[in-house]
Amino acid sequence: MLIYWANDEYSITIFGHTFFRFFPDWFYNTLKIPSRLSEGMAFHFLFMWFFTLNGIFYVLYTIISGQWHELVPSRSSFKDAWLVLLHDLRIRKTAPPQNKYNAAQRIAYTAIIIMGIGSVITGLAVYKPVQFYYLTWLCGGYHFARILHFALTLGYVFFFIVHVVQVVLAGWNNFRAVISGFEVVNEVMVDEVINENNKPVIETTNNDENAG
Repeated sequence: MLIYWANDEYSITIFGHTFFRFFPDWFYNTLKIPSRLSEGMAFHFLFMWFFTLNGIFYVLYTIISGQWHELVPSRSSFKDAWLVLLHDLRIRKTAPPQNKYNAAQRIAYTAIIIMGIGSVITGLAVYKPVQFYYLTWLCGGYHFARILHFALTLGYVFFFIVHVVQVVLAGWNNFRAVISGFEVVNEVMVDEVINENNKPVIETTNNDENAG
């Protein structure tokens, strides 16, 4: 976030009047954030490669493993996603049938991949507008590419918040499993019932009653 904190260009301005700034002066003064644009850009472009490679490997994995069948929305996904939303809001009692992912998850997880591709394209258009002039043109120009890039960043924040809230609502054990990578299952161990002679009790059935 240093790249945004150090260069506050993100605002809603119409006809020279600024209606809203994402990071106003009180934000900088309260957190005592210095202007470190060069350092922020260095980290930004460094982690951009990890972001890109992670996305490429993830897409390749879903294709090779066949998991894309579970991720790509079907024809009824958009209709069923509305039913999932109503169920999450406690308006609808029963959730629509699902496989590994429900309809809303299919749309969200596919959208996040498309958003990642958009971030790489708009990022390159901003990073090297001359070398990648065709990407800059495709994004509607340098300034519009910056707007799209920042809008996608806000989309990630929104996706993260909704995702965490959904996991928390699903239960603490589920939330802990997402963070740690494993799930703790409380198994009730059923001991053998031992009689007075330390022999297991064997249940018998009356054949006469079964026959009747």
